[in-house]
Amino acid sequence: VQLQASGGGLVQAGGSLRLSCAASGRTLRNHVMGWFRQAPGKEREFVGGIRWNGGNTYYKDSVRDRFTISRDIGKNTIYLQMDSLNVEDTAAYYCAASSRVISSTIRAPSSYDYWGQGTLVTVSS
Repeated sequence: VQLQASGGGLVQAGGSLRLSCAASGRTLRNHVMGWFRQAPGKEREFVGGIRWNGGNTYYKDSVRDRFTISRDIGKNTIYLQMDSLNVEDTAAYYCAASSRVISSTIRAPSSYDYWGQGTLVTVSS
């Protein structure tokens, strides 16, 4: 699976951005797609995920009420709609995919086999 993330940029606090992650190379059936982020000097952390089959979503608690993950099956693409952004959301955002993730491991970067390149989100105050 090849993943291509896009949509990052500079936004003021309180604003919105939508990230996209287009997948190619194989079917995403039975995969979980995840969004992670990594700020300078910090570890990569789980932001949210979606099961390709059924569309169940999972979120980091601090973004649950602000971020929304969705998928477009026809385009083999997932999205991360980010609203009410704050400076703490500044990071490089990565999409990832795995066919071996279960609910208890969905937040662990080591559970994912395929990664896209990061797209940088900068939120200014």
